[in-house]
Amino acid sequence: MQYCLQCGHKAEVKIPATDNMPRLVCPSCQYIHYENPKIICGSLAVFEDKVLLCRRAIEPQYGLWTIPAGFMENGETIAEGAARESFEEADAVVINPSLYCIFDIPDIGQIYIIYLADLKDGAFGIGSESLDSALFSEDEIPWDTIAFEAVKRTLQCYFEDRKHCQTLSDFPVHQDMIGKDQSIKRY
Repeated sequence: MQYCLQCGHKAEVKIPATDNMPRLVCPSCQYIHYENPKIICGSLAVFEDKVLLCRRAIEPQYGLWTIPAGFMENGETIAEGAARESFEEADAVVINPSLYCIFDIPDIGQIYIIYLADLKDGAFGIGSESLDSALFSEDEIPWDTIAFEAVKRTLQCYFEDRKHCQTLSDFPVHQDMIGKDQSIKRY
């Protein structure tokens, strides 16, 4: 972005007097534009011994598999956003959501927040942002075509935790960072 959102004047990158980070600042009206991390919310929807994955019909990562997830919208909670994304991408209703994985990805300014949830009645379909949706057991996961590192790590956590947990409410919360040494793709 090169122009002020308030007055349209050409803006410049500098460190404001009240700050310690470079920001886009308007020399005309002094408006400071802050860019903050984006929150990705999603659900790892489970039915019986399988998890719901969607094959992406949009870039980035067109044609690769992911869990239903996307950008949180203004006016919704994280859990509401995760449920909305599940419905939009896989025509799936998730119930009993429980916070499960949080991944900080500072290199691209994203935070993934994933809920573990039951897939209501095992029902799902194909949403407008998906080419396909399917339930996968652990040995059926298409590991080589998982779209995002945060999704791969969420799946790995789930299949490891499942060995020790009886119900979804027994699962721990995982928090980690995905850094520069990882293959990071923007959502």
